[in-house]
Amino acid sequence: MTLPLMPKATAVWLIEKTALTFTQIADFCGMHPLEVQAIADGEVAQGIVGYDPVANAQVTLEDIRRCEADPNARLKLLIGTLPTPKRLRGARYTPVAKRNDRPDAIAFLLRNFPQLSEAQVGKLLGTTKDTIQKVRERTHWNSANIKPRDPVILGLCSQTDLNAAVALANERLEREGRTVPVPPPPEADEAA
Repeated sequence: MTLPLMPKATAVWLIEKTALTFTQIADFCGMHPLEVQAIADGEVAQGIVGYDPVANAQVTLEDIRRCEADPNARLKLLIGTLPTPKRLRGARYTPVAKRNDRPDAIAFLLRNFPQLSEAQVGKLLGTTKDTIQKVRERTHWNSANIKPRDPVILGLCSQTDLNAAVALANERLEREGRTVPVPPPPEADEAA
């Protein structure tokens, strides 16, 4: 379920400005009714300024009035009111536990998607061209232990980002008049 922007501040506003039940506010804000009651009692969320969901087009005043009249009715968040997150450019943070998986992901992309440029691979995985080159030339310090593994499964990039990068690379090859390479079939020893 999609929640309103700033749920606690929205709950504060609904408590102060409406006659909705704690359960109705809790359902709308994705909170427990006891937490809403604690906000109303002043035990929680002290100093939080209420966030008006009506002025910010998250719910209509008519919907609030309807729910005030019927305690069993529930508020509905207006569709398309929340801004969609944008992908920021640049390197992403990779947790320490996943950093050793990067060379495996690089090897997978180099083998299965040779049409991707080094810049695209670097952007997808948050790595440097130097590391990509070392994995390609097998001069990486850990090259004996590198096994190509899918970066999506490793959690280093999303399937959507990978598909977009591959589509972009394929379009670039078609514009240049070259053929799009077909990835090799999966090897039998990888399935084991």
